[in-house]
Amino acid sequence: MKADARFSGLDPVFWANVRSISETLRYTERPIKKIRVYSPGDMIHVMETLGLEWGHLADQSGSITALAEQLQDYCKHRAEVLNTYVEPRLMDANRARNMFEQLRSQFSPNCPLPMNKQKGSMRAHNFLTCIVNMLVEDGIKGLPCDYDPRRLTTLTQGAKPARTLSRRLDGCFPGTVNPIAAWEIKEYYYTTTFGSRVADGVYETLLDGYEIAEARESLGVDVQHLLIVDAYGTWWDLGRSYLCRIIDMLHMGYVDEVLFGYETVERLPKIVEGWVTTYKSRTK
Repeated sequence: MKADARFSGLDPVFWANVRSISETLRYTERPIKKIRVYSPGDMIHVMETLGLEWGHLADQSGSITALAEQLQDYCKHRAEVLNTYVEPRLMDANRARNMFEQLRSQFSPNCPLPMNKQKGSMRAHNFLTCIVNMLVEDGIKGLPCDYDPRRLTTLTQGAKPARTLSRRLDGCFPGTVNPIAAWEIKEYYYTTTFGSRVADGVYETLLDGYEIAEARESLGVDVQHLLIVDAYGTWWDLGRSYLCRIIDMLHMGYVDEVLFGYETVERLPKIVEGWVTTYKSRTK
C-alpha cells in the first residue's frame, strides 16, 4: 500500500491534530472492531477536553474550516483502507504457513529460511520473513542481496560515510552500504497479547523513517523503505490502533510502502522489478 496523494506532504500541524483527536477519542469502535471516523463535533470536543482552542476547526457560527474537512476526509480514508483492504489481507499462522509451503514448492529457494524463536508446537519457520526472502530471491535473479544484515546501514557521499542508521534493518538490496531498498518485517503469529515489544516495533520503524527521510532531504540519497507486517490476531484483534499509526506513518512520509499480510505476495514481485531496474542502471 502506498500513501494516498491527497494526504502526502501535509505539514506537522495536520498530523498533530490527527494524533490528538485519535488518541483522545480512541482509534476503534468497540466492540465491533472497526476503525473510527470522527465528526467535526467530535474534533471540537477533543479540543475542549484538552483545554485547547478549536477555532482552527470551526467558526463561531459552526461552519467547519478547510482543515476540519481535510481531517475528516483523512480519517474516512484511514478507516476505509483498514476496514476493507487491510483486514482481509492479514493472515493467521495457518494461512501464512500454507502460503510459505506453496512458495517453497514453487521456487525451491536457496535464500535463508529462518526459524522463529518459539518452542514446542509453536516452533516453525518465520513464515512472513521466508515469504519475503523467496519473493526477493526469485525477483532479483542472482543479484546480490543481504537477507539478514548483521551491520548498520550506511549512506555515503564521496565514498565516505555520511549517515549511518541507528538500527539494523531486516533486509537490504543489494547490501547495507547505499542500498536501493531496505525493509523491516513485523510478524507476530503466536503472540497472545499486544505487548510493549510489538508496540516498540512500530516506533522503531518510525525512527528508521525519520533517519532515511532526513538523508533523502539532506543528501539526495533515495532508499526505498518498506514495512511488511502480518498476523491477524496481533494486528487486528489486539493492535488496530497501531495499524492506524502505521497508516499515519505512511502518509507522513516515514515509510514508502507498507505491505500487509497477503499483500506481500500480491505486490512485492512488482516492487522488486523496480529494484532490479535501478540496480542495472547504477552498474552500467
